[in-house]
Amino acid sequence: MNYTILDFLTLIGALGLFLYGMKLMSEALQKVAGSKLRNFLAVMTSNRVTGVITGLSITAIIQSSSATTVMIVSFVNAGLLTLTESAGVIMGANIGTTVTAWIIALLGFKVKMSFLAYPIIGIGFPLIFSKKTKNQSWGEVLVGFALLFIGLESLKSSVPNIGENPEMLEFLKNFTGMGFGSTLIFLLIGTLLTVVIQSSSATMALTLVMCNNGWISFESAAAMVLGENIGTTITANLAAMVANASAKRAARLHFLFNVFGVIWVISVLPYFLKGVDFLTVQVSGNSAFTDAGSVPIALSFFHTLFNLFNVLIQIWFIKYLVILVQKIVPEKEEDQEFKLKYIKFGMLSTSELSILQAKKEIILYAQQTKKLFNRLKNMLDEDNDRKFQKQFDKIEIGENKSDEMEVSIARYLTKVAEGELSKESSKGISAMLRIIDEIESVGDSCLNIARAMLRARDQDKNLTPEMKENIIEMFSLVEKALDVMIENLNKNYKEVDRKVTETIEKKINEFRNKLRSQHVHDIENEIYPYQIGTLYKDIFSESEKIGDYIYDVTMSIVDSID
Repeated sequence: MNYTILDFLTLIGALGLFLYGMKLMSEALQKVAGSKLRNFLAVMTSNRVTGVITGLSITAIIQSSSATTVMIVSFVNAGLLTLTESAGVIMGANIGTTVTAWIIALLGFKVKMSFLAYPIIGIGFPLIFSKKTKNQSWGEVLVGFALLFIGLESLKSSVPNIGENPEMLEFLKNFTGMGFGSTLIFLLIGTLLTVVIQSSSATMALTLVMCNNGWISFESAAAMVLGENIGTTITANLAAMVANASAKRAARLHFLFNVFGVIWVISVLPYFLKGVDFLTVQVSGNSAFTDAGSVPIALSFFHTLFNLFNVLIQIWFIKYLVILVQKIVPEKEEDQEFKLKYIKFGMLSTSELSILQAKKEIILYAQQTKKLFNRLKNMLDEDNDRKFQKQFDKIEIGENKSDEMEVSIARYLTKVAEGELSKESSKGISAMLRIIDEIESVGDSCLNIARAMLRARDQDKNLTPEMKENIIEMFSLVEKALDVMIENLNKNYKEVDRKVTETIEKKINEFRNKLRSQHVHDIENEIYPYQIGTLYKDIFSESEKIGDYIYDVTMSIVDSID
């Protein structure tokens, strides 16, 4: 046998070049689209038909069903899409991914694209060094497109020549001629290859090359394509492993949709293949069963028609698919404070999309911090020592968890920032890092206020009714500021109005100044002991600091869009 280790490594390198070209082009197209892609995906899911069209369009553009489905899982995880809305987009992504097969079949085998690849790189490469981010992204699109076809050309030339290496043909023949058993074996091979390579497009390219070189028959290749449809669901399921229940359900729905599709098409596979071959003969003039050169076209027909019919059949059963995955992945009762819900470190689809998840997590962080602040009101109203201590303990534990949550979000944002981002997104990440720092400071102040209350209780130095009344009024102003802060975080950052925040901040400062003046007067006139007065001053001064932190959150949002 003349096939050496060097030849094998050349084959792996060619596959790597194809994959890198696909990845570069896909990610660059997503950067070019930017927020428009996110908005389009979020808006165009009003019904199952528009959802399918959306999934088809996005996948056809970015050339990766895995990227689309991971994106969908991210949206579901972030609460931007419901499970039902995601179903249509996932179905459409399956149709969209067939575009890759057609590009390869029509251009990769019929036209020597490597001849044009280098001029395309010549056009795209200078753009990568442009000062404009959009030009850089377009340069990456062109270079990625060219590398994809250089990789494909290398794949075609680096696969072993069957005439010189008949042993390989004999190896594959061991799995043919077994009827339904052969179908299952090649289905499994397609699944495993896609799981290993993590790209159904790359596995499809390999399958087309093997068919074109006469390694495997049309029937075996069709079974591999079915396996690739199952294997491609693994990416989203791996991403959803550390996500919330809704994201897990979206990933399982994708898996079940493809598995059910494979089951029904296998039951009619001989007839389905005959129908596909009929179309192939009309187009190419040759049968895929007898002419290896016609298999790429036939396989593209098979891939497209399978996914198209699968969607047309199962789109009417979305409701039942959703019910099934809800039973498979039950919702867990988890209402723990300061627990990450939307972002997990094993899950990063693209840098741009991950920002959405981070924003959602920050909103949750702010809401949980407000709950922490509300415990201070419970402490102030609590006469029972045991219940008072219990509230303090919850604030102390909550503040520790708040610190951990800030670190977790910061790490996530840092990881996101390592990817290539638009200038707008980069400023957004910087703003979010400042925001979580300010929110964590609110938690610190809550604990400082709780400690002041605890010291007053331990020393039997109860706050006077007037002190309590003033603190309640201060707490009311701070709570209103927290509500406005959360409302601002929920808005599109460009829609934030700083005037309301400035008005509340001014009221908090004026009230703090009033209490400070009154406190100095009361101490001088010995209306209450100095020790309890100091603790009282600590409480309203620390409350005013919370107002400052809240104001800084809004200013960070405003600065990110200036």
